[in-house]
Amino acid sequence: MPGSKLIDQPRQLRDEDRFDVEAVDQWLKARIDGLDGLPEVRQFSRGASNLTYLLAYPGRELILRRPPPGTKARSAHDMVREHDLQQALRPVFPHVPKMLALCTDQKVLGCDFYVMERVEGIILRANLPSGLELSRDEVDTLCRNAIDRLIELHQVDVAAAGLSRLGKGRGYIERQISGWSSRFEKAGTWNVLKGRSVMRWLAENQPEELGPCLIHGDYRFDNLVLDPDDPLKIIAVLDWELATVGDPLMDLGNAMAYWVQADDDGYFRGFRRQPTHLPGMFTRRQVVDYYCRRMGLSADNWPFYEVYGLFRLAVIAQQIYYRYHHRQTRNPAFRGFWIAVNYLLWRCRRIIRNAG
Repeated sequence: MPGSKLIDQPRQLRDEDRFDVEAVDQWLKARIDGLDGLPEVRQFSRGASNLTYLLAYPGRELILRRPPPGTKARSAHDMVREHDLQQALRPVFPHVPKMLALCTDQKVLGCDFYVMERVEGIILRANLPSGLELSRDEVDTLCRNAIDRLIELHQVDVAAAGLSRLGKGRGYIERQISGWSSRFEKAGTWNVLKGRSVMRWLAENQPEELGPCLIHGDYRFDNLVLDPDDPLKIIAVLDWELATVGDPLMDLGNAMAYWVQADDDGYFRGFRRQPTHLPGMFTRRQVVDYYCRRMGLSADNWPFYEVYGLFRLAVIAQQIYYRYHHRQTRNPAFRGFWIAVNYLLWRCRRIIRNAG
């Protein structure tokens, strides 16, 4: 395979994320045929919430997803929901990994987890992997393909797919604003701003609700798997932890919070996690205009969705930092998240000021 050297590979297990491999192996072999020996277990570094492992059996590779250590509320990392959503979605949105087994027996691993088939491919992070070179036109095509895949997801018939149960009906925007505001307050630490003015502005400037659509909640390039033989083709979308039924522009706002472009300030460029700075990539404004044109939507209220996406990202980062602050994880990557939270709140306030 020409692109096999570019396929995303796992790394060694972090000590804090180890689990009872023999217990999982015994449970799996009772449910999946053809598994021999104990698997070699490695860990994907991607993601800062639910954990992703490779279980490499002779002739077959599986992926295991589980919550992080120290998780108290199962609802915060609902493996059953994440598994069931992908299983129901796959027939109508084939860019989802095949689900193989779901475990809710706490005796096996001490938490719920599920296992799925591995989708081998290229995953883009901050920069293109060594050996992959894309022209400006190719980057433009990849960018359009990524947006088109999101549009395809938003056009799924939620009711026909049997996914209406994921939503709670009208009031999605209000629930998101109140929910994320509450989470931010509960995860507060002494070194992070209170964010009250941002939360108040979001509560007071909610637009008319759109949808309902199936939304991913964390749509970005490092959750997309590219075909090793055709890196412009997206073959899978990963990490459905935050997926739900709601307003599509809220999902776009979430995606744009991660979209760091080439002319952003130095700090924002410093925590870029996807190659959205490359020549040929759309700017955030171009993404929004392209998406809204294809979906037949207005972008008049975009400042609200942009602030929401940045604030929600700040909350997610603060929840992760809260775990680090209270020594529930020792992952050094989380040490400076509090600085990023304060910066994101500053960006929110700047957009609010410019919106008048």
